[in-house]
Amino acid sequence: MIRYEVRDGVAHVIIDRPEKKGAMTYGILADFYAAVQRAGTDDGVGAVIVEGTGGAFCAGTDLSDLNDTPTEDRGRRGAEGSPPPLVISACPRPVVGAIDGPAVGMGAEFATQCDVRIASTRARFGWVFVLRGLVADTGAGTFLLPRIVGYSEAMRLLFSGDIIDAQTALDIGFVSQVVAPDDLPAAAEEEAQRYRKGSPFAIARMKRLVYDGMTNDVTTHVAQTAALLRECFASHDHAEGVAAFLERRPANFTGQ
Repeated sequence: MIRYEVRDGVAHVIIDRPEKKGAMTYGILADFYAAVQRAGTDDGVGAVIVEGTGGAFCAGTDLSDLNDTPTEDRGRRGAEGSPPPLVISACPRPVVGAIDGPAVGMGAEFATQCDVRIASTRARFGWVFVLRGLVADTGAGTFLLPRIVGYSEAMRLLFSGDIIDAQTALDIGFVSQVVAPDDLPAAAEEEAQRYRKGSPFAIARMKRLVYDGMTNDVTTHVAQTAALLRECFASHDHAEGVAAFLERRPANFTGQ
Protein backbone atom coordinates (compact mmCIF):
# COMPACT_ATOMS: atom_id res chain seq x y z
CA MET A 1 0.00 0.00 0.00
CA ILE A 2 0.96 3.66 -0.34
CA ARG A 3 0.75 5.99 2.64
CA TYR A 4 0.69 9.78 2.36
CA GLU A 5 1.62 11.84 5.41
CA VAL A 6 2.56 15.49 5.91
CA ARG A 7 4.82 16.38 8.83
CA ASP A 8 6.39 19.81 9.39
CA GLY A 9 5.67 20.89 5.82
CA VAL A 10 7.20 17.78 4.25
CA ALA A 11 5.07 15.21 2.42
CA HIS A 12 6.10 11.60 2.94
CA VAL A 13 5.12 9.25 0.12
CA ILE A 14 5.66 5.85 1.74
CA ILE A 15 5.80 2.56 -0.13
CA ASP A 16 4.52 0.38 2.70
CA ARG A 17 4.79 -3.20 1.51
CA PRO A 18 7.71 -4.67 3.47
CA GLU A 19 6.59 -8.26 2.96
CA LYS A 20 7.29 -7.77 -0.77
CA LYS A 21 10.21 -5.36 -0.30
CA GLY A 22 8.10 -2.58 -1.77
CA ALA A 23 7.46 -4.36 -5.08
CA MET A 24 4.76 -2.73 -7.17
CA THR A 25 1.52 -4.17 -8.45
CA TYR A 26 -0.39 -2.20 -11.06
CA GLY A 27 -2.92 -1.05 -8.49
CA ILE A 28 -0.30 0.06 -5.97
CA LEU A 29 1.57 1.88 -8.74
CA ALA A 30 -1.53 3.91 -9.57
CA ASP A 31 -1.81 4.88 -5.89
CA PHE A 32 1.88 5.83 -5.86
CA TYR A 33 1.48 8.13 -8.85
CA ALA A 34 -1.58 9.72 -7.23
CA ALA A 35 0.29 10.35 -3.96
CA VAL A 36 3.23 12.02 -5.73
CA GLN A 37 0.87 14.23 -7.72
CA ARG A 38 -1.03 15.07 -4.53
CA ALA A 39 2.21 16.23 -2.91
CA GLY A 40 2.80 18.54 -5.87
CA THR A 41 -0.50 20.34 -5.34
CA ASP A 42 -0.70 20.31 -1.54
CA ASP A 43 -0.41 23.91 -0.33
CA GLY A 44 0.97 22.75 3.00
CA VAL A 45 3.94 20.98 1.41
CA GLY A 46 7.34 22.52 0.73
CA ALA A 47 9.28 19.32 -0.05
CA VAL A 48 8.67 15.61 -0.53
CA ILE A 49 10.37 12.46 0.73
CA VAL A 50 9.82 9.18 -1.13
CA GLU A 51 10.65 6.22 1.08
CA GLY A 52 9.93 2.58 1.84
CA THR A 53 9.46 0.59 5.03
CA GLY A 54 10.98 -2.44 6.70
CA GLY A 55 14.46 -2.02 5.30
CA ALA A 56 13.33 -1.82 1.67
CA PHE A 57 12.63 0.93 -0.85
CA CYS A 58 11.15 -0.76 -3.93
CA ALA A 59 12.30 -4.08 -5.35
CA GLY A 60 10.65 -3.38 -8.69
CA THR A 61 7.54 -4.84 -10.25
CA ASP A 62 5.79 -7.66 -8.41
CA LEU A 63 6.47 -10.43 -10.92
CA SER A 64 3.57 -12.53 -9.65
CA ASP A 65 1.24 -9.64 -10.48
CA LEU A 66 2.98 -9.18 -13.83
CA ASN A 67 2.64 -12.88 -14.63
CA ASP A 68 -1.13 -12.63 -14.16
CA THR A 69 -1.35 -9.61 -16.49
CA PRO A 70 -1.99 -10.21 -20.21
CA THR A 71 1.08 -9.48 -22.35
CA GLU A 72 -0.66 -6.70 -24.26
CA ASP A 73 -1.43 -4.88 -20.98
CA ARG A 74 2.01 -5.13 -19.35
CA GLY A 75 3.23 -1.81 -20.72
CA ARG A 76 0.16 0.00 -19.43
CA ARG A 77 0.51 1.46 -15.96
CA GLY A 78 -1.34 3.97 -13.81
CA ALA A 79 -5.01 4.70 -13.14
CA GLU A 80 -5.79 5.63 -16.75
CA GLY A 81 -3.65 2.90 -18.26
CA SER A 82 -0.41 4.75 -18.99
CA PRO A 83 1.96 6.47 -16.58
CA PRO A 84 2.58 10.20 -16.40
CA PRO A 85 6.04 10.92 -17.82
CA LEU A 86 8.68 10.87 -15.07
CA VAL A 87 6.01 11.62 -12.47
CA ILE A 88 8.46 12.19 -9.59
CA SER A 89 10.63 14.56 -11.61
CA ALA A 90 7.48 16.34 -12.78
CA CYS A 91 6.45 17.13 -9.19
CA PRO A 92 7.00 20.89 -8.66
CA ARG A 93 8.32 20.34 -5.11
CA PRO A 94 11.87 19.21 -4.36
CA VAL A 95 11.83 15.42 -3.97
CA VAL A 96 14.29 13.56 -1.74
CA GLY A 97 14.63 9.82 -2.14
CA ALA A 98 15.38 8.03 1.16
CA ILE A 99 16.74 4.72 -0.07
CA ASP A 100 16.99 1.85 2.41
CA GLY A 101 17.54 -1.66 1.12
CA PRO A 102 16.81 -2.66 -2.48
CA ALA A 103 15.95 -0.11 -5.16
CA VAL A 104 15.88 -2.47 -8.09
CA GLY A 105 14.14 -2.33 -11.46
CA MET A 106 11.30 0.14 -11.12
CA GLY A 107 12.68 1.02 -7.67
CA ALA A 108 15.94 2.15 -9.27
CA GLU A 109 13.87 4.18 -11.73
CA PHE A 110 11.98 5.87 -8.89
CA ALA A 111 15.27 6.70 -7.18
CA THR A 112 16.63 8.12 -10.43
CA GLN A 113 13.63 10.42 -10.77
CA CYS A 114 14.17 11.94 -7.31
CA ASP A 115 15.97 15.28 -7.29
CA VAL A 116 18.27 14.23 -4.44
CA ARG A 117 19.03 10.75 -3.12
CA ILE A 118 20.24 9.74 0.34
CA ALA A 119 21.02 6.07 0.93
CA SER A 120 21.48 3.84 3.92
CA THR A 121 24.52 1.59 4.09
CA ARG A 122 22.31 -1.37 3.16
CA ALA A 123 20.86 0.28 0.03
CA ARG A 124 21.33 -1.49 -3.29
CA PHE A 125 20.60 -0.20 -6.78
CA GLY A 126 20.08 -2.22 -9.94
CA TRP A 127 18.66 -1.41 -13.37
CA VAL A 128 18.07 -5.11 -14.03
CA PHE A 129 15.75 -4.74 -17.00
CA VAL A 130 17.96 -6.41 -19.61
CA LEU A 131 18.01 -9.50 -17.40
CA ARG A 132 14.21 -9.66 -17.85
CA GLY A 133 14.29 -8.84 -21.57
CA LEU A 134 13.12 -5.26 -21.04
CA VAL A 135 14.24 -1.64 -21.32
CA ALA A 136 14.22 0.68 -18.29
CA ASP A 137 10.49 0.99 -17.74
CA THR A 138 9.81 4.60 -16.75
CA GLY A 139 12.44 6.09 -19.05
CA ALA A 140 14.44 7.48 -16.14
CA GLY A 141 17.34 5.08 -16.56
CA THR A 142 17.86 6.00 -20.19
CA PHE A 143 17.03 9.72 -19.90
CA LEU A 144 18.11 10.90 -16.45
CA LEU A 145 20.72 8.37 -15.31
CA PRO A 146 23.31 9.33 -17.98
CA ARG A 147 22.91 12.96 -16.96
CA ILE A 148 23.47 12.08 -13.29
CA VAL A 149 26.42 9.69 -13.48
CA GLY A 150 27.70 10.21 -17.05
CA TYR A 151 27.01 8.22 -20.17
CA SER A 152 29.67 5.52 -19.84
CA GLU A 153 28.81 4.73 -16.21
CA ALA A 154 25.11 4.65 -17.08
CA MET A 155 25.72 2.31 -20.01
CA ARG A 156 27.67 -0.09 -17.75
CA LEU A 157 24.74 -0.22 -15.31
CA LEU A 158 22.03 -0.47 -17.96
CA PHE A 159 23.75 -3.04 -20.18
CA SER A 160 24.91 -5.35 -17.37
CA GLY A 161 21.97 -5.19 -14.96
CA ASP A 162 24.55 -5.32 -12.17
CA ILE A 163 23.45 -4.37 -8.67
CA ILE A 164 25.66 -1.82 -6.90
CA ASP A 165 25.95 -1.03 -3.21
CA ALA A 166 25.50 2.32 -1.50
CA GLN A 167 29.20 3.19 -1.45
CA THR A 168 29.51 2.60 -5.19
CA ALA A 169 26.42 4.74 -5.76
CA LEU A 170 28.10 7.49 -3.74
CA ASP A 171 31.39 7.12 -5.62
CA ILE A 172 29.73 7.60 -9.03
CA GLY A 173 27.62 10.53 -7.80
CA PHE A 174 24.24 8.82 -7.88
CA VAL A 175 23.55 9.48 -4.19
CA SER A 176 24.57 12.53 -2.17
CA GLN A 177 25.05 10.87 1.19
CA VAL A 178 25.27 7.42 2.80
CA VAL A 179 24.22 7.00 6.42
CA ALA A 180 23.46 4.20 8.85
CA PRO A 181 19.94 2.76 8.44
CA ASP A 182 18.77 4.20 11.77
CA ASP A 183 19.99 7.65 10.71
CA LEU A 184 18.26 7.68 7.31
CA PRO A 185 14.90 9.21 8.35
CA ALA A 186 16.59 12.12 10.11
CA ALA A 187 19.06 12.68 7.26
CA ALA A 188 16.27 12.73 4.67
CA GLU A 189 14.19 15.05 6.84
CA GLU A 190 17.11 17.43 7.32
CA GLU A 191 17.70 17.49 3.56
CA ALA A 192 14.02 18.14 2.83
CA GLN A 193 13.83 20.94 5.39
CA ARG A 194 16.69 22.75 3.63
CA TYR A 195 14.42 23.30 0.65
CA ARG A 196 11.57 24.73 2.68
CA LYS A 197 13.63 27.89 3.27
CA GLY A 198 13.25 29.00 -0.34
CA SER A 199 10.29 30.40 -2.22
CA PRO A 200 8.00 27.60 -3.45
CA PHE A 201 7.08 29.85 -6.37
CA ALA A 202 10.71 30.18 -7.41
CA ILE A 203 11.67 26.57 -6.66
CA ALA A 204 8.91 25.16 -8.88
CA ARG A 205 10.14 27.31 -11.75
CA MET A 206 13.79 26.54 -11.05
CA LYS A 207 13.04 22.81 -11.18
CA ARG A 208 11.11 23.25 -14.42
CA LEU A 209 14.04 25.08 -15.97
CA VAL A 210 16.49 22.34 -14.99
CA TYR A 211 14.44 19.50 -16.46
CA ASP A 212 13.28 21.42 -19.55
CA GLY A 213 16.89 22.50 -20.07
CA MET A 214 17.84 18.87 -20.68
CA THR A 215 16.07 18.98 -24.04
CA ASN A 216 15.79 22.68 -24.95
CA ASP A 217 18.40 24.45 -27.04
CA VAL A 218 20.21 27.31 -25.31
CA THR A 219 18.19 30.02 -27.08
CA THR A 220 14.92 28.47 -25.96
CA HIS A 221 16.30 27.94 -22.47
CA VAL A 222 17.39 31.57 -22.06
CA ALA A 223 14.02 32.80 -23.36
CA GLN A 224 12.17 30.52 -20.95
CA THR A 225 14.39 31.72 -18.11
CA ALA A 226 13.53 35.34 -18.93
CA ALA A 227 9.80 34.55 -19.00
CA LEU A 228 9.88 32.73 -15.67
CA LEU A 229 12.04 35.46 -14.14
CA ARG A 230 9.37 37.99 -15.06
CA GLU A 231 6.81 35.80 -13.30
CA CYS A 232 9.05 35.72 -10.23
CA PHE A 233 9.50 39.50 -10.21
CA ALA A 234 5.69 39.87 -10.20
CA SER A 235 5.16 37.33 -7.39
CA HIS A 236 4.31 37.92 -3.76
CA ASP A 237 7.21 35.63 -2.84
CA HIS A 238 9.72 37.97 -4.51
CA ALA A 239 8.28 40.98 -2.68
CA GLU A 240 8.44 39.05 0.59
CA GLY A 241 12.01 37.92 -0.09
CA VAL A 242 13.18 41.49 -0.63
CA ALA A 243 11.25 42.77 2.40
CA ALA A 244 12.68 40.04 4.61
CA PHE A 245 16.21 40.88 3.51
CA LEU A 246 15.77 44.60 4.17
CA GLU A 247 14.08 43.96 7.52
CA ARG A 248 16.69 41.36 8.54
CA ARG A 249 14.18 38.63 9.27
CA PRO A 250 13.33 35.18 7.87
CA ALA A 251 11.04 35.27 4.85
CA ASN A 252 7.49 34.01 5.13
CA PHE A 253 6.93 32.61 1.66
CA THR A 254 3.47 31.51 0.55
CA GLY A 255 4.17 30.28 -2.97
CA GLN A 256 2.12 33.10 -4.47
